Amino acid sequence: MKTIRLLIAYDGTTFHGWQIQPNTPTIQGEIEYCLSIIHNRHITLHGAGRTDAGVHANGMVAHFHSEKTMDPGAFKAGLNSMLPESIRILQASEESPSFHARFSVTSKTYVYSIYNGEILLPQKRLYTVHIRKQLDFDTMKQCLKELVGTHDFASFETAGSRDPLFPSRKGSTRTIHEAYICEIGGDFHSFTFTGDGFLRHMVRNIVGTVLEVGLGSRTVDDFKAALTARKRSAAGPTSPARGLTLERIVY
Repeated sequence: MKTIRLLIAYDGTTFHGWQIQPNTPTIQGEIEYCLSIIHNRHITLHGAGRTDAGVHANGMVAHFHSEKTMDPGAFKAGLNSMLPESIRILQASEESPSFHARFSVTSKTYVYSIYNGEILLPQKRLYTVHIRKQLDFDTMKQCLKELVGTHDFASFETAGSRDPLFPSRKGSTRTIHEAYICEIGGDFHSFTFTGDGFLRHMVRNIVGTVLEVGLGSRTVDDFKAALTARKRSAAGPTSPARGLTLERIVY
């Protein structure tokens, strides 16, 4: 049996997230269906994590086991010929048997896109969140600096974050290597977060809270207090899924 690693990009707009669900279109479900046609039997696809409904990816990684003698490039071509255009296999490669898309991860990078201008172009609406009121970017940058390092992120963890089948000694503690926001032109801005792992809705909950600071309804000190409170009720709302993209995974 060979271990085949896939690098996957997708537009999550019409899918109910990564993880397979009965009678519901998901990214994992679509790819597993195509793999099962190729193998003439059920194939289980192991992803690096789970993205929620409406979240996008440019760098999701997954693996599966195959007895086929096909070259990895043939898997890429075959899958892309069957998958909807909203899912593309960017790369396929053979890995050692010890590789695991989920448990071999050392870091992940997420990008969250916002537009802080008057009118958002229609073609950007599915990938960008429109914030019409003027934001204070200096105070938001101060908040993001507080995230770098190892912290208990329970305040930004949505219930059901941790899979009970895979208990973690880390609990809600994660290490963030980078957290910053930058202008990418024409009132478009992007938050970037790189860390050793993320809890369910963690990035979206952080962004929702930071945006409250940018809008003046919270202070930087309020944000610090929310981080250390270790309870979800201390933080702000969950920002919309459409602004979030899984950008890169490092092994």
